[in-house]
Amino acid sequence: MFFRWTTLIGYFGLLGLLLNWHTWYSPPVQVPRSLVLIVLLVPLLFPLRGLLHARPYTHRWASYLTLPYFAIGIDTAYTIPSEWLPAALQIFLSLLMFIGCIFFARYSQEKPSLS
Repeated sequence: MFFRWTTLIGYFGLLGLLLNWHTWYSPPVQVPRSLVLIVLLVPLLFPLRGLLHARPYTHRWASYLTLPYFAIGIDTAYTIPSEWLPAALQIFLSLLMFIGCIFFARYSQEKPSLS
């Protein structure tokens, strides 16, 4: 149960951070704001139903989804010094979601299939 909540806190924190960061805190200048939001937020919406229903299979593949957000956070922290705080928060939340997904998928009991 702890790892499920860890996953959900990391997931919704990352979703909220990216939405606020690229909408109000530091909106993009050279590309449309909506394009950045679509590219960053739509992939996070795919595992939403499975994460809310505590499905171990969804947690397994959602852990791979966190890796690009971790890499983007590392890149932003080093290339744009004025945005190190939201980038560090993005790194932390993506790691929180990753660890929660991995351990929830490992230690949850898989329900037998009907087939």
